[in-house]
This record gives sequence, structure tokens and C-alpha cells, in this order.
Amino acid sequence: MQLYNTLSAEERAKLIDEAGKERLTLSFYAYAKIEDPKKFRDELFIAWNALDALGRIYVANEGINAQMSVPADHFEEFRNTLEAYDFMKGIRLNVAVEQDNYSFLKLTIKVRHKIVADGLNDDSFDVTNKGVHLKAQEFNDLLEDPNTIVVDFRNHYESEVGHFEGAITPDVENFRESLPIINEQLQDFKEDKNLLMYCTGGIRCEKASAYFKHQGFKNVYQLEGGIIEYTRQIKEEGIKSKFIGKNFVFDHRLGERITDDIISQCHQCGKPCDNHTNCANDACHLLFIQCDECKAAMENCCSTECLEITHLPLEEQVALRKGLQVGNKVFRKGKSDALKFKNSGDLSTQPLGKVTTKPETKDIRQKIKVKKTLIGKAEHYYSKSKIAQFLIENKELSVGDKVLISGPTTGDQEIVITQIHVNGGPCETAKAGDQITFELPFRVRLSDKLYKID
Repeated sequence: MQLYNTLSAEERAKLIDEAGKERLTLSFYAYAKIEDPKKFRDELFIAWNALDALGRIYVANEGINAQMSVPADHFEEFRNTLEAYDFMKGIRLNVAVEQDNYSFLKLTIKVRHKIVADGLNDDSFDVTNKGVHLKAQEFNDLLEDPNTIVVDFRNHYESEVGHFEGAITPDVENFRESLPIINEQLQDFKEDKNLLMYCTGGIRCEKASAYFKHQGFKNVYQLEGGIIEYTRQIKEEGIKSKFIGKNFVFDHRLGERITDDIISQCHQCGKPCDNHTNCANDACHLLFIQCDECKAAMENCCSTECLEITHLPLEEQVALRKGLQVGNKVFRKGKSDALKFKNSGDLSTQPLGKVTTKPETKDIRQKIKVKKTLIGKAEHYYSKSKIAQFLIENKELSVGDKVLISGPTTGDQEIVITQIHVNGGPCETAKAGDQITFELPFRVRLSDKLYKID
């Protein structure tokens, strides 16, 4: 019986394309006493794998924390798998503001010591004695109270692109670091101030609110469902948003736009920008903010050193990475001397710019408008000559065909094929198994896919 993911991200993306179904990106959590997390984990994997549900999930003796992508037509069946457990009956599912069929490409369920690394000894305080949960309008009202202190319990790279007006935004790299810092800063306000806290989906505040009540804070409140649920409520009820900018999310989208305000800068040139990227050098993979101009000039790299490394043959790049810990660092970094315009800590709510083109919000029940067929994948890009190399894996490609080149870093780029070389020579048509090259004004990467648009 299959209990682990067996497909690569590329293989899974191909299956999603072939299925042609819309997917829902969502998140949820629940604190509960789970006697056997390993057994619980295996039960979930069997149930969710059968539904083609994907995501990153942590389970522990204290509960479950999940960010997932679920086929829209299996949503109710997925909910039923949760309702099978008493502690998840009626659980709130935070549905993403912006939908993307490729938000997660693997089903990964891990057993951890805790579902959120908070560094706390849960036996030292009552974790059930939580703060008062507030809905969007209640949260806004309390923000207006001059007796209120509002604290962002997210990390520096999250708050930099978006936060609530007037919030304290600790310059920390993880949740564990923020708790003692905030406790020390607010020692003089335990008795008479309202401590108002928020995070992405609510899970960090569940534990933090109980911790701060244990530390002697009298009036502790938390945003119910976090920024995700807040956004849903303000849109449905026509409430003014007190959150400004983008909400950072932990999948390949790296952010959901809440307001049109841009409050951060490109870390390389200082231009107003709030689009995160990961350095294309796999030995670095630094998380940073990069505008389109710098993205093109630096080819998604954070520094000239990393840019030079990406131009080396793949074998040399692998050799340079040997012995380095370059695994899952995508969200654990974000600071470097190479980033001249990186800001953290005491952040302004004054917009530096406005979004000029808004991304299209997709109706999850809307049929796919563009019919595309996956025909190949990128193998190499020759930077000096601006030539891309692809392997044709399915069907045919001819001069005059319209194609879509898509990837997490490249985005979606449409072009019309005007000339191709097949297996080293000029040709009009390429078939499955052929290696082709053609000119492209932008860099492609190994994860990029080539689609034919009908």
C-alpha cells in the first residue's frame, strides 16, 4: 500500500494538466490530543492520495497543520475525510484568496514534535486558555482603540510585503524568536493595554495568546482565521481593509494580494515591488524581493556571484554544492549583504506604489479558457546566444505553432514559433523524442514546460 509520494513535481504537474480540472488551495489546523501520530498520518495519506489531494502537512501529538491543494470536484469528499475525526468536525478551511492549480505538487505528510515550532514547554502553562477570537469588523474596531497594541507574529519576509496598520513587526526569522522579544518589549503594558495579535491563518496566535495570558497579560485578543479569513470577510461584507499590501503564503505563489498598495522595495534596485522570488542558484536559493527589470537583468539571481554560477555547466554547479546544506531553505532565509534595499522590523504603512495591472481572479468553477497540450520540457538555455533547448516528449511542434512556456520562476510566456532547429539542423516540424532549439528573449529553466496552444 502506497504511503509516500512517488511522483516528481514535473510528473505531477503533467498529470494536473492532463486532468484539466480546477483545484482549490486551502489551509487548516487543529489542536487536539493525538495518541498515535504515525497511524494518523498514514490514514490521512491513504485517504488524500485517493482524492489526488496534495500539500504540505505536519501532524504531532498536539494536532495537525496543513496547507493543501484539492481538486474542486473532490472538495466535499475531502471535507468528509476530515469530518471522520471528532476533533475536525466543522473545522474551518481557509480557502486561498487567489487560486493556482500548481500551488502544491506533492503530498507530503510529516510527523513532527510540534505542528508549529514555538520552542515552548506546553506543560508549563494552560494552552487551552486562549485569547478572545475576533472577526474582521471586531478586529478593525479594536484597532481604532488608542489603548490597543497590535503585534504581527509572522517573520520578517512576511511582514515586509504586507501588515496591519500600526502593527509591531518583529525582525525575526521564525515564530520561536518572536515570543520572548515581544514579551520583553511589552512588559509595561500587561495590565492596561489590549494585546491584539494576528498571523497568516491563525495557528501561531492560538499558542501565542495562551502564552501571553500565562505571562500576565490581561486583555489578549487574536484575529480569528488569520489574514486569510480576514480577507474573505472584508470582501464578502464590504469592510474596509486595515491590512495593507500582500499576504505572504507558503507555496510557490509566495503571496496573495490584499490591497493594491506596494509597501516594499526591490531588494536590488529599490524600486517599489512586493514580488518574492528564490535565487536561481540552487546552492543559494535565497528568498528575496525582485522587480521584473532586475529579474531580467539578473536572471532570477540575488547577486553577480550566483548569476555566474548559474551559467556554469550543470556538472560544475553540482560539484560546487557538494557538502553544502542546500535543501529546504526556501523560507528560512531572506537576509544577505547582497540585498541593498532589504527592510525589516519597524515598517511603514505608507505605500511606495500601487499595482497597475491586477492579476485575474479565477472562478474555481470556471472552465479552462485556453486549451493547451503539454509537449515537452526545457533542458538548457544558452545565455549568450539566447537559445533555448527543449525535449519533445509528446505529439508534434511545427513552425507557426503558438506555444506557452511555463514555470515557477519563468511564469507564463506565450510566443509563436518562427524557426526551429531539430537535432542540430533547421526543420519545419519536430516529433516526440526530438531535441529542439529556438531563440527566446528570456531565460528558461529545467523545471519549465512547453505547451502547444490550440
